[in-house]
Amino acid sequence: MDRKFEWQEQRTTTPDGVYRVLRTAILDGTVPPGEQLRETHIAADLGISRSPLREALTKLEEEGLVIKVPFRGSFVVEVSARDVADIAAIRVLVEPYAAELSAPSLRGPEQLRLKQTVEELYRATDTNDIPGSIDAHLRFHRLFYEFSGNAALRSMWNGWENKLRLYLAVDHRTYSDLHDIAVEHEKLAELALEGDFEAFRQETVSQLQNALQAEPPE
Repeated sequence: MDRKFEWQEQRTTTPDGVYRVLRTAILDGTVPPGEQLRETHIAADLGISRSPLREALTKLEEEGLVIKVPFRGSFVVEVSARDVADIAAIRVLVEPYAAELSAPSLRGPEQLRLKQTVEELYRATDTNDIPGSIDAHLRFHRLFYEFSGNAALRSMWNGWENKLRLYLAVDHRTYSDLHDIAVEHEKLAELALEGDFEAFRQETVSQLQNALQAEPPE
């Protein structure tokens, strides 16, 4: 790999600093799915030893962004469009139900948290922060499953999140204006708070059309 990594904030040799750099490179598309993360090259680019790099790669592996292949090295995980389509087909059925179950909490004690997540999504999209927009995007949807009170729904989301993170790293770059993502999610929040779950279902289907078609974005 001959790409050069850039420090986002300040130069650091800590495992967490290296983790942030590599994570951003994966989520903003600098390092695409399937590409090998060559330790020697990355360590040289960042001016670090192999120890913090290996700790960072382990954290990325735990997050589901990297896979370590014995005797070959570390690679960015690939997620097929078919995988994402299968998840989307289930989400359009269960996410409106999760929203309905979570509505009492999201209208009450957790309403501020829902609104703050939408605000975080606006801030990230308005500054073209793709990794930040992906994180806020996933936090938003996680709220419906988290506050549904249904362990099976929470388990579903936990099983999907890493695959969705990698898919969104591609999908977010297809928007001509990331701001549109925040507008879409604000609409979902409004429908959930209003209790219009049929409209919520229709909006979910509309927003997941790319994924449902099982075709990777160009």
